[in-house]
Amino acid sequence: MEALLSVVAVLSLVCVVGPLLLVCVALIVALRGRVARLEADVARLSGQAPASATPARQARDAPRPAKVGAPHGSERVRPPAMAAPPSGAPPATFDPALRRTAFDSGPTPAPPTSAAARPASAPAPARSVPWDPAPSPPVPSIGDAAPPAPTSPPAPAPPRRPAAGQGAAHAVKRWLTEGNVPVKIGMLVLLAGVAALLRYASDEGWLRFPIELRLTAVVAAALAALVFAWRRRERHRSFALPVQGAAVGVLLLTVFAAFKLYALIPASAAFGLSITLVVGLCLLAVLQDSSALAVLGVLAGFMAPIWLSTGAANHVALFSYYALLNAGVFAIAWVRPWRALNLLGFVFTFAIGTAWGVLQYEPDKYASAQPFLALFFAFYLLVPILYARQRPAAQGDRVDGCLLFGTPLVAFSLQAALLDGARLPLAFCALGLATLYALLAWALVRRPRYAVLGQGHALLAVGFATLAVPLALSARATASVFALEGAGLVWLGTQRESRLQRSSGVALQLLAAGALVIGLTGSRADAQAVANPTFMGALLLALGAFATAWVYRDAGRRGMALVAYVWGLAWWCGNAVHEVERFVAPTSQADVLLACAAVTGWLAAEAHRRRGASALVMTTLGAVAVAIPIAFWQADAHGQPFAGAGLLAWPAFAALGVRSLWALRAGGERPVGWVFCAWWLVWPTALGLLGGWAAARLDLGQGWELALTAAPWLGALAVAHFRWSWLAAPLGGRFDVFRAALPACLVTVIAIGWWVALWQPGAAAPLPWVPLLNPLALAQWAALALFALRVRASPSAASTQRALVAVLSAAAFALVTAMTLRTVHHWGGVPWTAHSMMPSSLAHTSLTVVWSVLGVAAWIAGSRRRQRALWLGGAALMAVVLAKLVLVDRQHLGNLLGIGSFIAYGLLCSVIGYIAPAPPRQASGAAPAEP
Repeated sequence: MEALLSVVAVLSLVCVVGPLLLVCVALIVALRGRVARLEADVARLSGQAPASATPARQARDAPRPAKVGAPHGSERVRPPAMAAPPSGAPPATFDPALRRTAFDSGPTPAPPTSAAARPASAPAPARSVPWDPAPSPPVPSIGDAAPPAPTSPPAPAPPRRPAAGQGAAHAVKRWLTEGNVPVKIGMLVLLAGVAALLRYASDEGWLRFPIELRLTAVVAAALAALVFAWRRRERHRSFALPVQGAAVGVLLLTVFAAFKLYALIPASAAFGLSITLVVGLCLLAVLQDSSALAVLGVLAGFMAPIWLSTGAANHVALFSYYALLNAGVFAIAWVRPWRALNLLGFVFTFAIGTAWGVLQYEPDKYASAQPFLALFFAFYLLVPILYARQRPAAQGDRVDGCLLFGTPLVAFSLQAALLDGARLPLAFCALGLATLYALLAWALVRRPRYAVLGQGHALLAVGFATLAVPLALSARATASVFALEGAGLVWLGTQRESRLQRSSGVALQLLAAGALVIGLTGSRADAQAVANPTFMGALLLALGAFATAWVYRDAGRRGMALVAYVWGLAWWCGNAVHEVERFVAPTSQADVLLACAAVTGWLAAEAHRRRGASALVMTTLGAVAVAIPIAFWQADAHGQPFAGAGLLAWPAFAALGVRSLWALRAGGERPVGWVFCAWWLVWPTALGLLGGWAAARLDLGQGWELALTAAPWLGALAVAHFRWSWLAAPLGGRFDVFRAALPACLVTVIAIGWWVALWQPGAAAPLPWVPLLNPLALAQWAALALFALRVRASPSAASTQRALVAVLSAAAFALVTAMTLRTVHHWGGVPWTAHSMMPSSLAHTSLTVVWSVLGVAAWIAGSRRRQRALWLGGAALMAVVLAKLVLVDRQHLGNLLGIGSFIAYGLLCSVIGYIAPAPPRQASGAAPAEP
């Protein structure tokens, strides 16, 4: 009974599905016949259209009556009809685009002709002429202007490549909108419907046939569909290909069900059948040039071990199967440029291989896994080359970047996992890959078809060679190699105008700096100066940056050149300081750094002599100027700059400095003059420190120490004033622009020292102290004299000179006051402190007398020279003295010194009022005032 019900159910299903299938086939046949009839009608209409003239055209061709009062020659008539084409000519084909253009452009007016061509009263009957879808151009009459030349349409813009994120959506849209869309959708819906119907029938118990019979029926139906689709492949390609794919898919699912769900066949048989179906589907794809079938077949092939897995974990069998499958992909790539198929094989191969490595790899499986990794790498190393060989140039880019760069990166990562991070084997592996890619690049770049692909291989060769360095060498050695390689990449990128290569070179130099810093933190102390990895690594970093700056400057990229130069100079100077700090004794570090500064400035000057650059001049300026603080450092370390190793460092600095100045003489930059200024400031500093040290060493008084320290500065200022040409060599007249700047620097330094010395007692030991003839006073008066000469020679305005004279007068007054107090200190025995000088009646009386004498002298000089300002200055000074007498000196009236100061002031004021009256005010034509 149960079998009978099953038969009834099957018959019912056939009765239901059969008519539906027949109806579908009938509809398809009817629609195809309808399409054929429509195509025939269109062809017939296209052939008849030129032979028929519409009434509107006949009316347009008819001559128009002449206007009343119009000139006879202005009549516009239709030109003679063109001759009909020969009978043997093929009929004109119908072009919808031309017809649309003709109708949209509107009627074309008839060209004007003379009345003699055809009388207006006797119009010619209209002839039937072949219809021209485009309007005929008007025939110009005599005297008409020539029509303008037709302009060519603009060239179409190149198609835009879709964005990366739109690729998948675009592919889906094309599949749904191109080709035989009804068949594609119908197959999908039909598969879903049949699957649902079978499931429903199974749940309801309609299908009680043995499972073997049911699976056999499915296989028979799939094979029938496959054969039917194969026979229709020529006439209905868009219908046949989806049906073939669906049929093979059903067969694969049937094999899976027979093995996995019902255990009807063993694993080996299921696996063999799956391979057979996959190979067959790939053959169908190649024979019919269908990438979709190939993708479906390869996808099924990669999925077969997964859905047919028995849990045996036999990785050799798995990878052997994948090797055969990838060999098939490689064979297809040999004849077809199907990028999607190549990517599918690459993704599945390495994704499943990575998953196996994460889940099941053990070190004892290395020997069996390594050959498969090498084989898979070889497959997908060559597939991009085959893709470039097969892809036509008209279809765009021939380089498959995903496989070109993804294959070595993924394979090398898996190789590192297999080697468990062993550095030296990985280094050799990276070096081998670099060699392989370099050979491929050399072979490919020479052929125009593979030039871009060859450049990609060259980039990979450089990358793996770079990667081999840190794997095989220490961090500091890596920095050295990276620095030079980065400079080389910048040069190569500049030559080829490749931004990628230039950026890679800069990035490599930054990585080199990072590697060197890491190496400094984790390395052992170096045993030898200079010849050690740290110094050499930093030196190569600096040289690489200098080379990069040179390349950028030659390329006209001044901003990048300056950045690279400053970067290199920082490493150069930092390396020197670091090496001196590690290997030189503290007392000699300043001397060695002075020599390093001299070498740096000299090298920069020589480079500037060959290729002028302001940055090089500034480097020499910094190297010369840094000698000033180094001189103070030397004096602090061993008393004076020329002691110890300074005895060798300063002659070297002098020799290299003179050579640097000579190398800079041709430069027209203003910083060159500042280098000369700095040079003439260095030597007074060093010699002044030497003089101060000599005075202290000989036990001379403080006045001698200050005077000997100031002597080189005073000498430099005197030479700048009297013998400027001595300082200008070798620049000569071009240094005259600094004729005010250098003396101004010297005056500033001397003025600061003068002010500091003003507050010192200035002992003259071992000589006795004489108020005007002690060394400190002589040095200070010499400074004021030189200042006065500079003011006198200055081309400043009169108001500025008057202000400078007033400042010098105040300085002279301060110096006289200091000398008075020094006399009180040395001769009167008053200690040189504010607490001792302030209550001293001797000090106050001396100041009162000296200031009064100065005031009287100013009064007399102003009166005799008729300089009212000088006379008023003396009067102001006398007023100050008077205020001092009233406020300060009155407390000393109890002793002879205080009384004497009052009497002296009174007598001087009385006498001066008689012999030196005030000069008259400056007024035009006014007579001098009487005393």
